[in-house]
Amino acid sequence: MKILIVDDEPLARLRLRALLVEIGIGEVVGEASNGREAVTIVNLCHPDIVLLDIRMPGMDGMEAARQISHLSPIPALIFTTAYGDHALEAFDQKAIDYLMKPIRRDRLEQALIRAKTLLNIEDDVNQPSFSPLKTKARSHISVKVRDELRMIPVIEIQYCSADQKYVVLHWTQGEALIGETLKELEQEFSGQFLRIHRGTLVAIVQISGLVKDQEGRHLIKLRTSNKLLEVSRRHLPTVRKVLKDMRLPCAI
Repeated sequence: MKILIVDDEPLARLRLRALLVEIGIGEVVGEASNGREAVTIVNLCHPDIVLLDIRMPGMDGMEAARQISHLSPIPALIFTTAYGDHALEAFDQKAIDYLMKPIRRDRLEQALIRAKTLLNIEDDVNQPSFSPLKTKARSHISVKVRDELRMIPVIEIQYCSADQKYVVLHWTQGEALIGETLKELEQEFSGQFLRIHRGTLVAIVQISGLVKDQEGRHLIKLRTSNKLLEVSRRHLPTVRKVLKDMRLPCAI
């Protein structure tokens, strides 16, 4: 299934991407930050499902839903909101479901399964090649920061880099050494992290594109950082394939 995420908050879009990777249903074909962008992308990409926030600047989710209803084919709409006062209006727009923020994984999965059933979409038609394995991975990783033990949510991790015998975990608010190897992390979080270099794993939901610098090096751009991560020649074909599946910008 092809899924479009629509929300004016970048972190909300990032969380939805992370949940979709964990669930392993469908692929994200685009993101929009307002209703007008959403209508344009639906018209261009023809997603099967639109995860649609309601309160957004400019054109809100309800007006976007009304305009989308005049397009063909019409995608399934799943509204996502922090407010409960739009439920009746949402179902007037023939919404599949109405999810309250913070969105729980089980509720999102139920909504996606319901949409897939109603749309009569086969399981493997549009599944991306990096769909996660059905194994139980941790939701948090423990690290020591200034002699204090902290639990870092996996969805906040940007990338992991090898530093001699240790691995440095980089997340949105800092970095710390952990006593695990990149190989161990890669095996546990298969489908959530992508090997881009012998010494680097990057969180798939953090990737915003692949660029090429003046020296001919290929670099991963991150959604929540200005840091550029080098991609090795060995891993470049796999990286390109994953980014193509995600419909992300990919330098030649």
